[in-house]
Amino acid sequence: MNDHSIYQSPLSARYASKEMKYLFSEEKKFKTWRKLWIALAQAEQELGLSITDEQIAQLQEYAEDINYDVAKAREAVVRHDVMSHVYAYGQQADKAAGIIHLGATSCYVGDNTDLIVMHEALELILEKLAAVLARLKKFALEYKDMPCLAFTHFQAAQPTTIGKRASLWAQDLVMDYEEISWLLEHKKLLGQKGTTGTQASFLELFDGDSQKAAQIDKLICEKMGYDDWFAVSGQTYPRKYDTRVLQALSSIAQSAHKFSNDLRLLQHKKEMEEPFAKNQIGSSAMAYKRNPMRCERMAALANYVISDTMNPAITAATQWFERTLDDSANKRIAVAEAFLATDGILDLYLNITDGLVVYPKVVEADLRKELPFMATENIMMDAVKAGGNRQELHELIRVHSMEAGRQVKEFGLENDLLDRIANDPAFPLTKEELEARMDPSLYVGRAPEQTLEFFSQVVDPILDKHPEAKNLVAEINV
Repeated sequence: MNDHSIYQSPLSARYASKEMKYLFSEEKKFKTWRKLWIALAQAEQELGLSITDEQIAQLQEYAEDINYDVAKAREAVVRHDVMSHVYAYGQQADKAAGIIHLGATSCYVGDNTDLIVMHEALELILEKLAAVLARLKKFALEYKDMPCLAFTHFQAAQPTTIGKRASLWAQDLVMDYEEISWLLEHKKLLGQKGTTGTQASFLELFDGDSQKAAQIDKLICEKMGYDDWFAVSGQTYPRKYDTRVLQALSSIAQSAHKFSNDLRLLQHKKEMEEPFAKNQIGSSAMAYKRNPMRCERMAALANYVISDTMNPAITAATQWFERTLDDSANKRIAVAEAFLATDGILDLYLNITDGLVVYPKVVEADLRKELPFMATENIMMDAVKAGGNRQELHELIRVHSMEAGRQVKEFGLENDLLDRIANDPAFPLTKEELEARMDPSLYVGRAPEQTLEFFSQVVDPILDKHPEAKNLVAEINV
């Protein structure tokens, strides 16, 4: 039962998925600690220390059965979380109590667990990126041939297609996918480096045998499913690594924010909308409104993630020598919340792209209002081919365009640019011939082909790696 008198983070209560919340839970952390203690004991046994099979078996027996009450009571006495859990584990695995955490420092379990959790969280992020790409592909191919007004400086520009615009959103996510993939392809653990990174305690344990001390990282990593580790470190893994990870999450936030901005502007123009539930209320005062609240939430969370990247950057910059503890409180908040917020962003992205609404008649009407301006370059080329002077025609079109625009903006009249050009003897084209040039598909260039090429050549190889991505469903708090 929730205690309504205690603060709860909205990231956990409202935005992140249960899968992501579990990865940053105490249960995930402490069970991973125990797996690391087992891996350490196994590695030390293989390297010749007097650790028995019975001791390891007992550690394995209680690997999933954490006695939280014992650990909590012990921490109240010793005020040290790692040693409290060493003690609690030893109360269960009594025959192994004396060898748990042998030669290790707190960062052995703390930092290795942080890395494992981040990597598993990145794998979840990668799957959700693929799922959004699958939705964008479906949407883009459905609308690859539908012309729409494009914008530069949010001023009307040469037309594109709705599908091609969606490919731009997808391209941003492909770059994010590539960045996350690189991080996972190069993932590594801290290993077991000791209090200042010199492995001095292990050299002592192995009676000065440097070769055995050198093998401890490899053996532990193999048992934890890793094939690489940081070759050198202080007591902790380099805090710059957190910066690198959160920069990748920031990149996703940037992509999502751009998408949300575009869709909010299109919703204002009534060309497209995010999904709107049957009984959803858009405004407490204005009952008619359909506010883009999902996109707005996405933008808000994106702002948070982008700003959150400053935390690990400052932490990495201000560490002293082999380690200092002023990273701990910041790190456990900043990293976890960046992942929870990014997870919430991608669930929103997935939810929105599952139900994007397009209004073709509005799209066409908006485009046709501006199409005469878009067609002027082709009209000028036709007039040049008929014997006209390019520079003179360009100036005439500029004058006619400015005047037609003035009629629209100052008097609210229709765009009469075609009539002005048809009545100008410098242009050997009739009104009917000019109207024939008002087919929007004549002005979208290779947009349909580019859309097909992009998704088949760039996105499909990603989706092939995630066969279940198209079936991923996001549940959000509307």
